[in-house]
Amino acid sequence: MGTREEILNIIEKNSRIDIHELSVLLGADELLVANELKALEEEGIICGYHTMVDWSKTSLEKVNALIEVKVTPTRGQGFDNIAERIYKYPEVTSVYLMSGGFDLMVILEGKSLQEVAGFVNNKLATLDTVLSTATHFILKKYKDHGTILTKKYEDTREIITP
Repeated sequence: MGTREEILNIIEKNSRIDIHELSVLLGADELLVANELKALEEEGIICGYHTMVDWSKTSLEKVNALIEVKVTPTRGQGFDNIAERIYKYPEVTSVYLMSGGFDLMVILEGKSLQEVAGFVNNKLATLDTVLSTATHFILKKYKDHGTILTKKYEDTREIITP
């Protein structure tokens, strides 16, 4: 059977792959593959599955923002306690500890620029450990989670030569 890394590489690119197809790709028994997937989930290595949606092609308006946050870590808990307070907000989709000029990168989704600004002003900036923020709005996504979202136009007409 393939290694755990092979399984993870395949399902990271296609989380909808069925057990049969995965077992064929790995050259392994379906039951062994199913058991390995279950073990990976139970160990927290596979943390969840998600669907890639290009919201710009729907009628729903969504605004995504990257917010750099500089904080004062609390004694004995470092950045973890602050990150937990931030990621509990439902608008927040991701929180990362970063190197560089800011400590945390917070990614959030809102219905409008005003909603994102309201979150930053009323919830994030008011936390006692937050020293400063810098908000960046995503204007267009070209590639996300390894998936190219904008395809170049390709002329598929047949070439006719004299």
